[in-house]
Amino acid sequence: MIERLEAIEKRSFELEHMLADATLIQDKAQYQKLAKEFSDLQEAVKKYSQYKALSHELAELESMLKEKASDAEFLALAKDEVLHLKEKIASLEKELAQGLKGEDKDENKNVIVEIRAGTGGEEASIFAGDLFKMYSKYAENHKWQIEVMSGHSTEVGGFKEVIFSVRGKGAYRRLKYESGVHRVQRVPATEAQGRIHTSTATVAVMKEAEEIDLVIDPKDLKIDVFRSSGPGGQSVNTTDSAVRITHIPTATVVVCQDERSQLKNKNKALRVLRTRISDKMQQEELAKQSQERKAQIGTGDRSEKIRTYNFPDRRITDHRVGVTVYQLEKVFEGEIDEFVDALLAAEEKRIREAHTV
Repeated sequence: MIERLEAIEKRSFELEHMLADATLIQDKAQYQKLAKEFSDLQEAVKKYSQYKALSHELAELESMLKEKASDAEFLALAKDEVLHLKEKIASLEKELAQGLKGEDKDENKNVIVEIRAGTGGEEASIFAGDLFKMYSKYAENHKWQIEVMSGHSTEVGGFKEVIFSVRGKGAYRRLKYESGVHRVQRVPATEAQGRIHTSTATVAVMKEAEEIDLVIDPKDLKIDVFRSSGPGGQSVNTTDSAVRITHIPTATVVVCQDERSQLKNKNKALRVLRTRISDKMQQEELAKQSQERKAQIGTGDRSEKIRTYNFPDRRITDHRVGVTVYQLEKVFEGEIDEFVDALLAAEEKRIREAHTV
Protein backbone atom coordinates (compact mmCIF):
# COMPACT_ATOMS: atom_id res chain seq x y z
CA MET A 1 0.00 0.00 0.00
CA ILE A 2 2.79 2.44 0.88
CA GLU A 3 4.46 1.88 -2.50
CA ARG A 4 1.25 2.76 -4.33
CA LEU A 5 0.72 5.85 -2.19
CA GLU A 6 4.30 6.97 -2.82
CA ALA A 7 3.67 6.59 -6.56
CA ILE A 8 0.46 8.63 -6.31
CA GLU A 9 2.26 11.36 -4.37
CA LYS A 10 5.10 11.40 -6.92
CA ARG A 11 2.62 11.69 -9.80
CA SER A 12 0.87 14.53 -8.01
CA PHE A 13 4.15 16.47 -7.75
CA GLU A 14 4.84 15.82 -11.45
CA LEU A 15 1.41 17.10 -12.44
CA GLU A 16 1.79 20.18 -10.25
CA HIS A 17 5.00 21.11 -12.07
CA MET A 18 3.45 20.40 -15.49
CA LEU A 19 0.41 22.55 -14.76
CA ALA A 20 2.71 25.44 -13.75
CA ASP A 21 4.22 25.40 -17.25
CA ALA A 22 2.88 28.41 -19.16
CA THR A 23 3.19 26.63 -22.50
CA LEU A 24 0.78 23.88 -21.42
CA ILE A 25 -2.00 26.41 -20.89
CA GLN A 26 -2.00 27.00 -24.66
CA ASP A 27 -3.26 23.43 -25.13
CA LYS A 28 -6.59 23.76 -23.37
CA ALA A 29 -7.71 20.14 -23.82
CA GLN A 30 -4.45 18.70 -22.45
CA TYR A 31 -4.39 21.22 -19.60
CA GLN A 32 -7.95 20.28 -18.57
CA LYS A 33 -7.11 16.58 -18.76
CA LEU A 34 -4.05 16.93 -16.52
CA ALA A 35 -5.85 19.31 -14.17
CA LYS A 36 -8.61 16.72 -13.68
CA GLU A 37 -6.05 13.98 -13.01
CA PHE A 38 -4.31 16.24 -10.48
CA SER A 39 -7.64 17.04 -8.79
CA ASP A 40 -8.59 13.34 -8.58
CA LEU A 41 -5.34 12.52 -6.75
CA GLN A 42 -5.57 15.25 -4.12
CA GLU A 43 -7.75 13.45 -1.58
CA ALA A 44 -5.36 10.46 -1.45
CA VAL A 45 -2.31 12.74 -1.36
CA LYS A 46 -3.78 14.78 1.50
CA LYS A 47 -4.64 11.68 3.55
CA TYR A 48 -1.23 10.14 2.90
CA SER A 49 0.45 13.37 4.01
CA GLN A 50 -1.57 13.27 7.24
CA TYR A 51 -0.68 9.59 7.66
CA LYS A 52 3.07 10.31 7.33
CA ALA A 53 2.90 13.27 9.72
CA LEU A 54 1.05 11.26 12.37
CA SER A 55 3.41 8.29 11.94
CA HIS A 56 6.40 10.61 12.39
CA GLU A 57 4.82 12.16 15.48
CA LEU A 58 4.15 8.69 16.92
CA ALA A 59 7.76 7.57 16.32
CA GLU A 60 9.12 10.67 18.06
CA LEU A 61 6.78 10.20 21.02
CA GLU A 62 7.70 6.54 21.42
CA SER A 63 11.39 7.49 21.31
CA MET A 64 10.83 10.06 24.07
CA LEU A 65 9.05 7.43 26.14
CA LYS A 66 12.21 5.35 26.13
CA GLU A 67 14.37 8.35 27.06
CA LYS A 68 12.11 9.44 29.95
CA ALA A 69 11.13 6.04 31.28
CA SER A 70 11.63 7.25 34.85
CA ASP A 71 9.30 10.26 34.58
CA ALA A 72 5.97 8.84 35.79
CA GLU A 73 3.90 11.97 35.08
CA PHE A 74 5.25 12.27 31.54
CA LEU A 75 4.71 8.55 30.91
CA ALA A 76 1.03 8.77 31.88
CA LEU A 77 0.37 11.70 29.53
CA ALA A 78 2.45 10.29 26.71
CA LYS A 79 0.76 6.88 26.79
CA ASP A 80 -2.67 8.49 26.34
CA GLU A 81 -1.32 10.47 23.38
CA VAL A 82 0.21 7.32 21.87
CA LEU A 83 -3.16 5.55 22.00
CA HIS A 84 -4.85 8.58 20.43
CA LEU A 85 -2.28 8.73 17.61
CA LYS A 86 -2.54 5.00 16.93
CA GLU A 87 -6.33 5.27 16.62
CA LYS A 88 -6.03 8.14 14.14
CA ILE A 89 -3.38 6.29 12.12
CA ALA A 90 -5.50 3.12 12.01
CA SER A 91 -8.50 5.12 10.80
CA LEU A 92 -6.43 6.76 8.06
CA GLU A 93 -4.98 3.39 7.02
CA LYS A 94 -8.50 2.04 6.59
CA GLU A 95 -9.58 5.05 4.49
CA LEU A 96 -6.46 4.83 2.33
CA ALA A 97 -6.91 1.09 1.80
CA GLN A 98 -10.54 1.55 0.76
CA GLY A 99 -9.50 4.23 -1.73
CA LEU A 100 -6.83 1.99 -3.25
CA LYS A 101 -9.30 -0.89 -3.60
CA GLY A 102 -11.10 1.17 -6.20
CA GLU A 103 -13.91 2.59 -4.11
CA ASP A 104 -16.12 4.69 -6.38
CA LYS A 105 -14.33 8.03 -6.45
CA ASP A 106 -17.48 9.61 -7.85
CA GLU A 107 -19.75 8.56 -4.98
CA ASN A 108 -19.95 12.10 -3.58
CA LYS A 109 -20.45 13.81 -6.92
CA ASN A 110 -23.50 15.96 -7.51
CA VAL A 111 -26.04 14.55 -9.95
CA ILE A 112 -28.49 15.74 -12.55
CA VAL A 113 -31.73 13.76 -12.64
CA GLU A 114 -34.11 13.67 -15.59
CA ILE A 115 -37.64 12.31 -15.14
CA ARG A 116 -39.83 11.83 -18.21
CA ALA A 117 -43.43 10.66 -18.51
CA GLY A 118 -43.60 7.37 -20.40
CA THR A 119 -46.60 5.36 -21.52
CA GLY A 120 -49.95 6.20 -19.96
CA GLY A 121 -50.84 9.71 -21.13
CA GLU A 122 -51.90 12.14 -18.41
CA GLU A 123 -51.52 9.48 -15.72
CA ALA A 124 -47.86 9.03 -16.72
CA SER A 125 -47.22 12.77 -16.33
CA ILE A 126 -48.85 12.73 -12.88
CA PHE A 127 -46.61 9.79 -11.93
CA ALA A 128 -43.55 11.71 -13.16
CA GLY A 129 -44.60 14.51 -10.82
CA ASP A 130 -45.01 12.03 -7.96
CA LEU A 131 -41.46 10.73 -8.53
CA PHE A 132 -40.10 14.27 -8.56
CA LYS A 133 -41.75 14.96 -5.20
CA MET A 134 -40.44 11.63 -3.84
CA TYR A 135 -36.84 12.44 -4.80
CA SER A 136 -37.20 16.02 -3.53
CA LYS A 137 -38.26 14.72 -0.12
CA TYR A 138 -35.52 12.08 -0.19
CA ALA A 139 -32.98 14.86 -0.85
CA GLU A 140 -34.46 16.90 2.01
CA ASN A 141 -34.13 13.88 4.34
CA HIS A 142 -30.41 13.70 3.47
CA LYS A 143 -29.91 17.47 3.66
CA TRP A 144 -29.06 17.71 -0.04
CA GLN A 145 -29.90 20.73 -2.17
CA ILE A 146 -32.32 20.50 -5.10
CA GLU A 147 -32.27 22.92 -8.03
CA VAL A 148 -34.80 22.63 -10.85
CA MET A 149 -33.02 23.08 -14.18
CA SER A 150 -35.98 22.69 -16.51
CA GLY A 151 -39.58 21.52 -16.28
CA HIS A 152 -42.38 20.98 -18.78
CA SER A 153 -45.50 20.86 -16.64
CA THR A 154 -48.93 19.63 -17.73
CA GLU A 155 -52.42 20.97 -17.11
CA VAL A 156 -53.24 18.01 -14.83
CA GLY A 157 -50.43 18.93 -12.45
CA GLY A 158 -47.66 16.59 -13.48
CA PHE A 159 -44.65 16.80 -15.77
CA LYS A 160 -43.91 15.69 -19.30
CA GLU A 161 -40.29 16.17 -18.26
CA VAL A 162 -38.47 17.63 -15.27
CA ILE A 163 -34.71 18.04 -14.90
CA PHE A 164 -33.09 18.91 -11.58
CA SER A 165 -29.72 18.82 -9.88
CA VAL A 166 -29.01 17.27 -6.49
CA ARG A 167 -26.02 18.58 -4.54
CA GLY A 168 -24.67 17.01 -1.38
CA LYS A 169 -22.40 14.36 0.08
CA GLY A 170 -23.30 10.88 -1.14
CA ALA A 171 -25.81 12.08 -3.75
CA TYR A 172 -24.44 9.95 -6.58
CA ARG A 173 -23.77 6.95 -4.34
CA ARG A 174 -27.38 6.79 -3.13
CA LEU A 175 -29.19 7.85 -6.31
CA LYS A 176 -27.21 6.09 -9.06
CA TYR A 177 -29.40 2.98 -9.02
CA GLU A 178 -32.60 4.96 -9.65
CA SER A 179 -31.97 5.04 -13.42
CA GLY A 180 -34.49 3.01 -15.38
CA VAL A 181 -38.21 2.54 -15.96
CA HIS A 182 -40.52 3.04 -12.98
CA ARG A 183 -44.02 1.55 -13.31
CA VAL A 184 -47.18 2.58 -11.46
CA GLN A 185 -50.42 0.61 -11.16
CA ARG A 186 -53.42 2.53 -9.85
CA VAL A 187 -56.95 3.70 -10.61
CA PRO A 188 -56.82 7.19 -12.18
CA ALA A 189 -59.10 9.86 -10.73
CA THR A 190 -60.81 10.13 -14.13
CA GLU A 191 -61.58 6.36 -14.31
CA ALA A 192 -65.30 5.92 -13.63
CA GLN A 193 -65.27 2.11 -13.79
CA GLY A 194 -62.51 1.69 -11.20
CA ARG A 195 -60.12 -0.08 -13.56
CA ILE A 196 -56.44 -0.20 -12.73
CA HIS A 197 -54.20 1.51 -15.27
CA THR A 198 -50.48 0.89 -15.73
CA SER A 199 -48.27 3.87 -16.56
CA THR A 200 -44.54 4.43 -16.64
CA ALA A 201 -41.93 7.12 -16.20
CA THR A 202 -38.23 6.94 -16.98
CA VAL A 203 -35.53 8.22 -14.65
CA ALA A 204 -31.95 9.03 -15.68
CA VAL A 205 -29.39 9.80 -12.97
CA MET A 206 -26.15 11.31 -14.29
CA LYS A 207 -23.02 12.51 -12.52
CA GLU A 208 -22.93 16.25 -13.05
CA ALA A 209 -20.00 17.01 -15.34
CA GLU A 210 -17.90 20.04 -14.50
CA GLU A 211 -15.89 22.11 -16.96
CA ILE A 212 -12.78 20.28 -15.84
CA ASP A 213 -14.43 16.95 -16.80
CA LEU A 214 -15.41 17.87 -20.34
CA VAL A 215 -14.17 20.64 -22.61
CA ILE A 216 -16.78 21.94 -25.06
CA ASP A 217 -15.63 24.13 -27.92
CA PRO A 218 -17.95 27.18 -28.19
CA LYS A 219 -17.73 26.81 -31.98
CA ASP A 220 -19.63 23.52 -31.62
CA LEU A 221 -22.64 25.22 -30.01
CA LYS A 222 -25.73 26.72 -31.64
CA ILE A 223 -27.59 28.95 -29.20
CA ASP A 224 -31.16 30.16 -29.81
CA VAL A 225 -33.28 32.38 -27.58
CA PHE A 226 -37.08 32.58 -27.56
CA ARG A 227 -40.04 33.42 -25.37
CA SER A 228 -40.93 31.03 -22.55
CA SER A 229 -44.16 29.06 -22.73
CA GLY A 230 -46.23 27.13 -20.20
CA PRO A 231 -48.79 24.28 -20.37
CA GLY A 232 -50.79 24.40 -23.59
CA GLY A 233 -48.22 26.68 -25.22
CA GLN A 234 -49.35 29.93 -23.65
CA SER A 235 -46.69 32.61 -23.19
CA VAL A 236 -45.50 33.02 -19.61
CA ASN A 237 -42.91 35.71 -20.22
CA THR A 238 -42.73 38.89 -22.27
CA THR A 239 -38.99 38.68 -23.02
CA ASP A 240 -36.86 36.24 -24.98
CA SER A 241 -35.36 34.63 -21.87
CA ALA A 242 -35.70 30.95 -22.83
CA VAL A 243 -32.55 29.33 -24.23
CA ARG A 244 -32.05 26.37 -26.55
CA ILE A 245 -28.48 25.06 -26.94
CA THR A 246 -27.55 22.51 -29.59
CA HIS A 247 -24.22 20.68 -29.49
CA ILE A 248 -23.67 20.18 -33.21
CA PRO A 249 -21.23 17.21 -33.16
CA THR A 250 -23.55 15.04 -31.02
CA ALA A 251 -26.90 16.64 -31.95
CA THR A 252 -27.62 17.04 -28.23
CA VAL A 253 -30.29 19.67 -27.54
CA VAL A 254 -31.12 21.26 -24.18
CA VAL A 255 -33.83 23.83 -23.50
CA CYS A 256 -34.09 25.88 -20.30
CA GLN A 257 -36.82 28.43 -19.72
CA ASP A 258 -37.67 28.38 -16.01
CA GLU A 259 -35.67 31.49 -15.12
CA ARG A 260 -36.59 35.03 -16.15
CA SER A 261 -32.94 35.73 -16.83
CA GLN A 262 -31.58 34.61 -20.18
CA LEU A 263 -28.08 34.30 -18.67
CA LYS A 264 -29.32 32.01 -15.87
CA ASN A 265 -31.16 29.83 -18.37
CA LYS A 266 -28.05 29.64 -20.54
CA ASN A 267 -25.84 28.62 -17.61
CA LYS A 268 -28.33 25.93 -16.54
CA ALA A 269 -28.61 24.66 -20.10
CA LEU A 270 -24.82 24.39 -20.39
CA ARG A 271 -24.65 22.38 -17.15
CA VAL A 272 -27.27 19.93 -18.43
CA LEU A 273 -25.67 19.77 -21.88
CA ARG A 274 -22.22 19.02 -20.50
CA THR A 275 -23.65 16.33 -18.22
CA ARG A 276 -25.65 14.67 -21.01
CA ILE A 277 -22.67 14.53 -23.36
CA SER A 278 -20.40 13.18 -20.61
CA ASP A 279 -23.03 10.61 -19.62
CA LYS A 280 -23.45 9.50 -23.25
CA MET A 281 -19.71 8.91 -23.51
CA GLN A 282 -19.78 6.88 -20.28
CA GLN A 283 -22.79 4.83 -21.46
CA GLU A 284 -21.02 4.03 -24.73
CA GLU A 285 -17.94 2.91 -22.82
CA LEU A 286 -20.03 0.73 -20.50
CA ALA A 287 -21.83 -0.80 -23.48
CA LYS A 288 -18.48 -2.14 -24.67
CA GLN A 289 -18.28 -4.06 -21.41
CA SER A 290 -21.69 -5.70 -21.94
CA GLN A 291 -20.81 -9.02 -20.33
CA GLU A 292 -19.67 -7.29 -17.16
CA ARG A 293 -22.78 -5.08 -17.16
CA LYS A 294 -25.08 -8.12 -17.32
CA ALA A 295 -23.60 -9.30 -14.02
CA GLN A 296 -24.17 -6.00 -12.25
CA ILE A 297 -26.98 -5.08 -9.91
CA GLY A 298 -28.52 -1.93 -11.36
CA THR A 299 -26.69 -1.50 -14.62
CA GLY A 300 -28.14 1.94 -15.24
CA ASP A 301 -29.78 0.68 -18.42
CA ARG A 302 -32.46 3.28 -19.13
CA SER A 303 -34.78 0.65 -20.69
CA GLU A 304 -34.69 -1.66 -17.67
CA LYS A 305 -37.90 -1.90 -15.62
CA ILE A 306 -36.59 -1.46 -12.10
CA ARG A 307 -39.50 -0.82 -9.74
CA THR A 308 -43.29 -1.15 -9.57
CA TYR A 309 -45.55 1.01 -7.38
CA ASN A 310 -48.89 -0.78 -6.87
CA PHE A 311 -51.46 1.54 -5.24
CA PRO A 312 -54.34 -0.93 -4.64
CA ASP A 313 -52.07 -3.22 -2.60
CA ARG A 314 -49.89 -0.36 -1.24
CA ARG A 315 -46.97 -2.47 -2.55
CA ILE A 316 -43.65 -1.34 -4.00
CA THR A 317 -41.28 -3.93 -5.48
CA ASP A 318 -37.73 -3.44 -6.69
CA HIS A 319 -37.29 -6.10 -9.36
CA ARG A 320 -33.47 -6.12 -9.28
CA VAL A 321 -33.08 -7.25 -5.68
CA GLY A 322 -36.55 -8.65 -5.04
CA VAL A 323 -37.29 -6.24 -2.18
CA THR A 324 -40.99 -5.55 -1.54
CA VAL A 325 -42.41 -3.13 1.02
CA TYR A 326 -46.03 -2.31 1.91
CA GLN A 327 -45.52 1.31 2.95
CA LEU A 328 -46.49 3.17 -0.21
CA GLU A 329 -47.26 6.47 1.52
CA LYS A 330 -43.88 6.54 3.28
CA VAL A 331 -42.04 5.75 0.05
CA PHE A 332 -43.64 8.71 -1.69
CA GLU A 333 -42.61 10.79 1.31
CA GLY A 334 -39.03 10.06 0.34
CA GLU A 335 -38.32 7.01 2.52
CA ILE A 336 -36.61 4.84 -0.12
CA ASP A 337 -33.48 3.91 1.84
CA GLU A 338 -34.64 0.29 2.21
CA PHE A 339 -34.32 -0.12 -1.56
CA VAL A 340 -31.12 1.92 -1.82
CA ASP A 341 -29.39 0.00 0.99
CA ALA A 342 -30.39 -3.35 -0.55
CA LEU A 343 -29.00 -2.30 -3.95
CA LEU A 344 -25.74 -1.05 -2.42
CA ALA A 345 -25.35 -4.28 -0.42
CA ALA A 346 -26.02 -6.42 -3.52
CA GLU A 347 -23.46 -4.52 -5.57
CA GLU A 348 -20.84 -4.73 -2.80
CA LYS A 349 -21.44 -8.49 -2.59
CA ARG A 350 -21.00 -8.82 -6.36
CA ILE A 351 -17.72 -6.91 -6.22
CA ARG A 352 -16.41 -9.07 -3.34
CA GLU A 353 -17.30 -12.26 -5.18
CA ALA A 354 -15.65 -10.98 -8.36
CA HIS A 355 -12.43 -10.29 -6.43
CA THR A 356 -12.37 -13.80 -4.94
CA VAL A 357 -12.74 -15.58 -8.30
